[in-house]
Amino acid sequence: MKRRRRMAHRKARRLFLLWGVPMTPDFVVSLGRDTMQLTLLLAAPLLGAGLLVGLVIAILQSVTQIQEITLTFIPKIIAVMIALVIFLPWMLALLTSFTANLITNIPLYIR
Repeated sequence: MKRRRRMAHRKARRLFLLWGVPMTPDFVVSLGRDTMQLTLLLAAPLLGAGLLVGLVIAILQSVTQIQEITLTFIPKIIAVMIALVIFLPWMLALLTSFTANLITNIPLYIR
């Protein structure tokens, strides 16, 4: 019984090394997790800049008692644009690397 189990394990390992990554539910969950993590990493700088500027403006509004709702939009948009210009090379490199890795491994995934 143990010998059969060992032989089956060896055969599965050989197939794994020969054919690449098997498309198992664990692999699909792992790929989805990596995709969500990449999405959060790409969105974090822009959202952080908008959050930080919104917080500063909210504090200024409460200190000066200016309750103008539209006052926060323009500085937030400018901050997000500046963050986009600063972080765009890093974001593109990260996205390009992930996509290239995914596309080059497609033949291994479909077997």
